[in-house]
Amino acid sequence: MSVAQVAALIIFIAMFALIITDKFERQWVTLVSGGLMIAVVFGAIMHSGAAIVETLNLRSIGTPVFWYAKAEGESGSSGINWATIIFVAGMMIMVAGMSKAGFFRWLCLQIAKLVHYRVIPILITFMIMSFVLSMFIDSITVILFLVAVTIELAELLEFQPVPLILAEVFCANLGGSATMCGDPPNIIIGTSLGLTFFDFLGNTGMIAILCLIVVIPYFYLVFRKQLAPASGKSVEELAAKVPDPKSAITDMKHFYLSWVIFGLAVVLLVSHAQTGLTVAFIGCLIAAITLISYGKRIPEILKDVDYKTLLFFIGLFIVVGGLEQTGVLKLIANWIQNVSGGDAKIMVAIIIWVSAVASAFIDNIPFSATMVPVIQSLAATTGVDLGVLAWALSIGTDIGGSGTPIGASANVVGISTAERNGYAVTWGKYLKANAPATVLVVGLAMVIIFVRYGLT
Repeated sequence: MSVAQVAALIIFIAMFALIITDKFERQWVTLVSGGLMIAVVFGAIMHSGAAIVETLNLRSIGTPVFWYAKAEGESGSSGINWATIIFVAGMMIMVAGMSKAGFFRWLCLQIAKLVHYRVIPILITFMIMSFVLSMFIDSITVILFLVAVTIELAELLEFQPVPLILAEVFCANLGGSATMCGDPPNIIIGTSLGLTFFDFLGNTGMIAILCLIVVIPYFYLVFRKQLAPASGKSVEELAAKVPDPKSAITDMKHFYLSWVIFGLAVVLLVSHAQTGLTVAFIGCLIAAITLISYGKRIPEILKDVDYKTLLFFIGLFIVVGGLEQTGVLKLIANWIQNVSGGDAKIMVAIIIWVSAVASAFIDNIPFSATMVPVIQSLAATTGVDLGVLAWALSIGTDIGGSGTPIGASANVVGISTAERNGYAVTWGKYLKANAPATVLVVGLAMVIIFVRYGLT
């Protein structure tokens, strides 16, 4: 290995180690690591201004294809993936507006009312709701409001909320794997490889839905005995304490606007391959409409945007760009190729299980960003369909994150919210329910990929 490769790898490993220790805020870890990559690797060692320009990738924002890709398809430039950052920021603004209006709390209470406040139907419908919403909205946001309402319902209906929370977290990660906009790794994979909403829905979406059909009875069997009401009160007596769903609506005008804006976002994402509008354009448009609708209250919405995550992405992409510029990712691709012997089935198995195991312990966002250039190189050198490798990477990173309490941001948020409300979720309790579900789903997904794409 060259000096530049060794230095880039040291920076990358140090960044990962610091993220795992969680002693420093992760956006500062990636930004400092990115700064070191530019100053030390690109500047002091490589003396390459071109590597800096390509990694910062600012020129891509000014190109027509960045905003409108009808003829050419979205480009997958190396370095900072600005399309991902802009799209995520736009969705954050939309979700902040919906939350202000009370949209999410109303939805949860309404669904609980529709199933007549019975606990097992609440478990099943909340799992499905977590799955479906996470197809379009960041899973962290979905879990934040879903866990809060679950705890509220549990205290009113006198059942244990932890089983529901564990099932909701798992389904949020599973739902995020179904579409391009469902989880950050998918956004990175999709924008980097020029894949569309329907590309994901027809491939990972189909896999995720089949897996959901399996995990619903799994969680029912695991938790059915734990969800009986603690008291002998009837469901009707307990349900009388639950507030009416309409009370959750804090702003009727923006509540209805939330439906319209969310519907528009879904339509634009579903049709963006036909319209040519890129996810960067869609993110900007949805953010602009949301902000305009709030008028003088714009500062309230902007205050709720998670700027730390956006900065985290920027630093991360610079570090991964350093691995790409120095050729480290090419070495990883060659290793996978050598181990698999060029066999597509072994290659897919390595990618999906390594992704799943890695994502159970480390952040799946930097892992997926690191692996995208690797699978591109593998596809180019072995002739294996890039799409198949992309679906294996997506499923592995998204679902593998459910394996441990620290594997995905949704897990951390769900557990911490429960603990703040007095419901402790130990590692043992989490692993007992969700680790087997993760192994079951990843294994099932691998078999589906083998069968569907003729790798048997």
